[in-house]
Amino acid sequence: MTFDDLDLSNQLQYAIDDLGFENPTPIQEQAFSVVRSGKDVVGIAQTGTGKTFAYMLPILRDLSFSKQQHPRVLILVPTRELVLQVVEQIEQLSTYINTRVLGVYGGANINTQRQAIQQGQDIIVATPGRLYDLAISNSLKMKSIQKLVIDEVDVMLDLGFRFQLMNIFDVIPEKRQNILFSATMTEDVDALIYDFFKNPEKISVAVSGTPLDNIEQTSYDTPNFFTKVNLLHTLLKDREHFHKVLIFVGFKRTADLLFKHLEEAFNSEICVIHSNKTQNYRIRSIRQFDEGKNRILLATDVMARGLDFDKVSHVINFDTPDFPENYMHRIGRTGRAEKAGKTILFSTPKEKEAKEGIENLMNYEIPLLELPEDVEISTMLTEDERPREDQGISKNRTSLEYVPGPAFHEKSEKNSQVNRGGSYRREIATKYKKPKTKGDKNYNKHNKKKKK
Repeated sequence: MTFDDLDLSNQLQYAIDDLGFENPTPIQEQAFSVVRSGKDVVGIAQTGTGKTFAYMLPILRDLSFSKQQHPRVLILVPTRELVLQVVEQIEQLSTYINTRVLGVYGGANINTQRQAIQQGQDIIVATPGRLYDLAISNSLKMKSIQKLVIDEVDVMLDLGFRFQLMNIFDVIPEKRQNILFSATMTEDVDALIYDFFKNPEKISVAVSGTPLDNIEQTSYDTPNFFTKVNLLHTLLKDREHFHKVLIFVGFKRTADLLFKHLEEAFNSEICVIHSNKTQNYRIRSIRQFDEGKNRILLATDVMARGLDFDKVSHVINFDTPDFPENYMHRIGRTGRAEKAGKTILFSTPKEKEAKEGIENLMNYEIPLLELPEDVEISTMLTEDERPREDQGISKNRTSLEYVPGPAFHEKSEKNSQVNRGGSYRREIATKYKKPKTKGDKNYNKHNKKKKK
């Protein structure tokens, strides 16, 4: 099937031609007529299968021109970065259509967003927290919402947005079309569908646990963190082969520590994103990586979930995720739009069980490669890797940075004061001639007579 077979409007077809797309992905093909029917839709599709276009093409196909101020389409996504990406993709599809779209998210000036809303919008793309703030302050009128899209809903629930979602359901019209897309079907997602959807039609394409055929997977067994660092140095030196690399870690502190050990060798080539970085820094890092100005992007799972990067040559799993589904989301960052991609998994003995969980989910054994000869096997251990009795207080310190010492020290002489109780307070009051209370007029009067 080609996009010509989807009954697109001429304006949408021109935009698709400009983007260079010829064939819809399976989820785009199957979702088009179902979304247009007006039924509630639940789409389960693995990351990298083109979910945004799957719901936006049919929505834009039937979204007529209107001068009304209040939005008719509401799209909820879990992160600020995903808001920006979805807005950009809608703008690409709307090149030849007069459609007003606005992204709203936390971390940006809410008054600026209020002013943009007042100018009139057709589509709002938002994170649940900021949308809820705008709705309860009456800055955003929800009475005209006809279609509600919840994208990456499993991540949204994992991030604790259930409360905001429930309240958003309460303030939008009951008569609406609900469209939900997720990479995994969890119990929480099931409960959400049961409570708020009306006989939804389900579409499942490349469900979680099904590795994409166009992604080549390999793995390395390593003894510890610093051997992984040495291996990463060796691989990334091959700039021709590893020309656009996305490296995943599970935690912010791991990201910072790894960045510290890579920065000297790959200074201007590497950038990092996680939730402790400022919004401007994160947006700049994502843009520079996507445009090819930075060859390497180091990211945590939540930050890169759902983001669409063009022509990623390799996804490297620096650590093995505890949840097998996270591995599927990670590797879906490469091999997008049915292009070839490569992924590499690093594992230590402690991560062996997690790796087996991934292989069981996929029903596939990831090929194991021998470590390159020039990779030094490190004997240095991180705080987490040391035997429990050797661990210090901070989880961020490596064995080089860790200096054991007493947790408490003797106070200096000036700080060794003791509580002198009531007598001390009386001495201070006498010294500074202050009343016992601000309103003790008799006390002040008595002292004035004494002075006379």
